[in-house]
Amino acid sequence: MDTLAFGRVTLTLPGLDEPGLYLSNVQTLVSGRGVVQDFQYADAQLRSLELDNTQLITGRITHLRTAQTQLDEVRLNSVEFDSVDLGNAQWTNSKLSRVVFRNCKIMGGALAGLTVEDVLFENCKLDYSTFEEIRTAGPVVFSKCSLVEAEFHDCDLSSTVFSDCVLRMTEFGKGRYKETDLRGNDLSSIRGLTNLTKVRIDPGQQADLAQALVAELDINLGDD
Repeated sequence: MDTLAFGRVTLTLPGLDEPGLYLSNVQTLVSGRGVVQDFQYADAQLRSLELDNTQLITGRITHLRTAQTQLDEVRLNSVEFDSVDLGNAQWTNSKLSRVVFRNCKIMGGALAGLTVEDVLFENCKLDYSTFEEIRTAGPVVFSKCSLVEAEFHDCDLSSTVFSDCVLRMTEFGKGRYKETDLRGNDLSSIRGLTNLTKVRIDPGQQADLAQALVAELDINLGDD
């Protein structure tokens, strides 16, 4: 089983290239049984994608673009998204395990009530999205992602890793951030500093946090 390490965190990946595994091409992610398994879904442009009480198990989704996305009570297990644009995503009450989002866009999305473990966001654009009541049941990594003006509220991001991300005006609201790894990022414009107790940073990032705090408290600097 493939793994990927980020500092102290090791992710278990979907493992879709294992010997003997065959992924069948499917024309839709909607199933009357509520389960789509061992699948490959590619090159689709949709006006809307709506999934409710659905399980996607062991599959790859590539080059999908949707104008509207509504996902509720969707369970993902061993699924890889590559070059997917989930327009106006509303994603609620779901569980993601061993899931990779690579080169994806979830711009201005609203993700709430998700339980996530072994989830990797790599080179994704997540700007202006809101994450609410997200619970990490295992390793989660944001690597080389853009999170401009994204917001986290009432989330448990314990031990989550943010690696080489754009965190411009990213807001960390009330939540749990024990051992959240913020090393290797520019933190000079993040918001919600008083909530980030027990996070992990590099010594050189202390100046970033001081600059962010001055901006957040609207402190005027002067010599008069």
